[in-house]
Amino acid sequence: MDARLTTEFDKARALRPREPVAVKTRPDSYRVSWKRVLDVGLVLLTAPISVPLVILGMILAKLDGGPAFYTQPRVGYGGRVFRMFKLRTMRVNAEQHLSEILMRDPRAAVEWQKSQKLRRDPRVTFAGSFLRKTSLDELPQLWNVILGEMSLVGPRPILQEQAILYPGSAYFRLRPGLTGPWQVFGRNDESFYARAKYDAMYEREIGLVSDLSLIGRTFGVVLWGTGH
Repeated sequence: MDARLTTEFDKARALRPREPVAVKTRPDSYRVSWKRVLDVGLVLLTAPISVPLVILGMILAKLDGGPAFYTQPRVGYGGRVFRMFKLRTMRVNAEQHLSEILMRDPRAAVEWQKSQKLRRDPRVTFAGSFLRKTSLDELPQLWNVILGEMSLVGPRPILQEQAILYPGSAYFRLRPGLTGPWQVFGRNDESFYARAKYDAMYEREIGLVSDLSLIGRTFGVVLWGTGH
């Protein structure tokens, strides 16, 4: 790695916030039981809408001849690993292409180090760009919610290799969410490390009202097309 790239990585790491102070939260009936009831109830209630949308997304995802679905190991509650479902939005062998991109493009490497995302990711297909903008690619995660691996509202699911970069602890005490504070308020405008602050905030404020509010705000994010 050349000196210029090393310097840029150091700058990116400097943006990493201090680990949020751990907050001891007492168990409550909503967090222990009713949150799960809300998850399953809303998934079943919205199935007549979500299922046709998933079918539409499957058709779009297969336009380039690849598979419709994409699964990837993610870290869940208590550090347990599960396979998260998504509609495929990238070229086949996307991980291999990512390694090639980061090796030949120092700026992309720094952006990935900072946010674990690329704003203009060349691996994203034409149909995949639409699926991401509308957040249709996330709908298969409703199955993860039914399985109890995810919740409708919670931290953004992280990769196994990202877990060692995560500067907080709140994430591991929560089920990852289809939506949540970072997805609604941060999205691509925040660094990866800033997620810990959103997760700690959500853990402190978790409740029926906050969950319903975040679900409602998510529709605004989708309608404005700010999903990535």
